[in-house]
Amino acid sequence: MTTQTSPAAPAVKPPLRLFLTVVHLAALGVIGSAVLSVLGSLLGAGLGTILILGIGAVILVGLVYALFGVAWFEVARVDSLYGFGLAPLRWRRQERPGFGGYLRMLGRQSIDGGMWRALANFTLATIAGVIVLRLVATFVASVFYAFSPLADAAASGPFGLNIPAGWVPVVGVLGAAASAAVIFGLVTLHWALSQAIVAEPHRRTELTQRAEVATQQRAGAVRAADVERTRIERDLHDGVQPRLVSVGMTLGLAQQKIDDDPDTAKDLIAEAHTSTKAAITELRQLARGIHASVLDDRGLDAALSALAGRSHIPCIWTCAWTRDRRVRAVMPRPPCTSRSPSR
Repeated sequence: MTTQTSPAAPAVKPPLRLFLTVVHLAALGVIGSAVLSVLGSLLGAGLGTILILGIGAVILVGLVYALFGVAWFEVARVDSLYGFGLAPLRWRRQERPGFGGYLRMLGRQSIDGGMWRALANFTLATIAGVIVLRLVATFVASVFYAFSPLADAAASGPFGLNIPAGWVPVVGVLGAAASAAVIFGLVTLHWALSQAIVAEPHRRTELTQRAEVATQQRAGAVRAADVERTRIERDLHDGVQPRLVSVGMTLGLAQQKIDDDPDTAKDLIAEAHTSTKAAITELRQLARGIHASVLDDRGLDAALSALAGRSHIPCIWTCAWTRDRRVRAVMPRPPCTSRSPSR
């Protein structure tokens, strides 16, 4: 199960949350029962027709998608009701291409723990919703009994029992209080089950995934540092070091000729000076890395032009803008020339 961080839902005051929970459970008592019946029918049809031209397999594949949809709805419902700050359920990614990779992804999704925990919470909430519907009806009837003397109405109790007129208000008050207490208990139980079944495992899974991502990023940073160190060593060995050796040899020749041939010595010193400035430039570029300042100042075109101009290997490159304003650079063959992008 893949998750992503989502901001926590705005806080809901306890009385409003109590009322909303009762509404949720009552709605699930009606809708959830129908949804569970449909899912059970799909499972039975899929298993019963799996040997008939593979029709059952198609039904079972659709069942997996239906189960995921119900689980996604349950996580979103619980998060919106209690503000746990849960990330929505994500369908598992297909790690391998082709039909075999799709079947593997489908199999892993069908045994996903987060999906089945959400389905279990949905089932329990549906059962609680059916009970809440009965209790709400009992509460309304009890309130009617409590005020029945005002309307001078006769009352009949449960199981066909007749309630004496003097006891009708008492039975009504006790019935209303008992119904409200049981409804409050079911609401509290629903919160506790949602916390234990959906919220806490969901958070643990998210933290585990964050730790895995952090580990991968750390490993990638270590690999990038190794690659960068290797690049610096290669650039020093292939670029700056030979140039400094050449400067030293040129200065040595100039020292030998300074007495006999001053003009040649001056030319050698000038050459060594030029090579020294080039070495300093290469060291500066090496320290800055491939992200040179010209890339920020003048853009990719100028940066590639400067890179091609410093290349010891003849090359030709073309830089052009595509329709989606992306840059496409091509370096096919020598000699080294450059073309600016057409905007």
